Amino acid sequence: MKLSLLLALLFGAASAFHLKAETPNLESPLEKETLPEDGDVPEQEADEAPTRELMLPEEEEEGSGSEDALEEEEDAEPASALGEADKDFQCPKEEDTVKLDGIPGCKTCRFFLVRSPRQFNQAQNTCQRCYRGNLVSIHNYGFNYRLQASVSGYNQAQVWIGGRVIGWGKCKRFRWVDGSVWNFGFWAAGQPGNRGGRCVTLCTRGGHWRRAHCGRRLSFICAN
Repeated sequence: MKLSLLLALLFGAASAFHLKAETPNLESPLEKETLPEDGDVPEQEADEAPTRELMLPEEEEEGSGSEDALEEEEDAEPASALGEADKDFQCPKEEDTVKLDGIPGCKTCRFFLVRSPRQFNQAQNTCQRCYRGNLVSIHNYGFNYRLQASVSGYNQAQVWIGGRVIGWGKCKRFRWVDGSVWNFGFWAAGQPGNRGGRCVTLCTRGGHWRRAHCGRRLSFICAN
C-alpha cells in the first residue's frame, strides 16, 4: 500500500514539472508593448486629449474648466430673474453719474462714469437703456490714459469697461460688447494671466486692465 502511494506521488510530481515546462508565458510581449509605464501617456492620446486652455490673443492659459463653467453660469441669468429685474429697473440718479469731459474721440460721443456699483451684465444693460450706448471700448493708449485720468478723481479702485471673454475652448477670445474690433490691450503685470474672470476692468490707479469675475459689483463707464 505504501509503495503504491509513493509511486503515485512521484508520477504526479513528474507530470506537474512537465506541464509547467510546456505552458507558455502568460505575460506576452504584446502586453508589454501596449501598456504604458506608470505616469506615462501615449503621445497620440496626449495630443488628442481635449484642452481647457483659453486661446487668448496673448496665448495665455485659462483656469480650470469648472471655474469657467461656474463663471458662465453666474453670467447667464434666467429669463424669470431678468423679467423681475426689468420691473424694478431704475436708471442711476444724477448724483451717482459723472459726465466725463475732455476725452478725445468722436465729437458726438459722450462718456459717463456711473458710481453706483453693478454686475457686468447689469452695467451693460444700464448703458443701453439709460444712455443708449454700451460699456466703453478702448482702442489706443491715448484714449485709455485720458479715460483713466478723468475717472481717477472719483474712483480709486476698478471700473468695468466693455471687454469680456466669449466662446469656449479654442474659440475663446476677448471681445468688446459694442462689437468693435479688439485691437489694443493695456494689461497689468501678470494679466490676463492663467486665472481670473471673463470680464475686464480698468484700474483707475495707473489705467491698467485686469480680468475679473463678471458677478462683482463695480462702478462702470458708459459710452454713446
